[in-house]
Amino acid sequence: MADTARARRLAKRIAQIVASGLEHEVKDPRLAMVTITDARVTPDLRDATVYYTVFGDDADYASTAAALNSATGVLRSRVGDQTGVRFTPTLSFVADTVPDQARRMEELLAKAKEADDEVARLASGAVPAGEADPYRSSTEDDDDDTDGVDDEDFSDADVRRGPQGG
Repeated sequence: MADTARARRLAKRIAQIVASGLEHEVKDPRLAMVTITDARVTPDLRDATVYYTVFGDDADYASTAAALNSATGVLRSRVGDQTGVRFTPTLSFVADTVPDQARRMEELLAKAKEADDEVARLASGAVPAGEADPYRSSTEDDDDDTDGVDDEDFSDADVRRGPQGG
């Protein structure tokens, strides 16, 4: 079992090697708008998953996936030459969904902000229902007690028994 720090370092290096290989060595026009976003390596250093994004639509994603699958052998050879590990990890490419999720999150946040602005606009001209001071003030109380309880509501027996009733 390999060290997780070593796996992270290897994943970072693989992402750099693959990005450089796509830019300089692989001459496929379908890979012109590809960005390598991340790479993950299994703890045994046998398999590497490389995440990528493509600038374009769904057709561009499909053609890029096909181009990456055809270039996997060249890129794996390059990774093996430049990493120096005993076993060159197998490469698999996965389209990164983080940018799409971030875009969706931004849309939801903008929608929530619009709803908050609408509520604030409606609340700015609103007036409270009922009286301005719905609570009784101490000047209206007839008793001189400071506990806020009207003593006339209790009988002498209640006062002798106490709050537990026993």
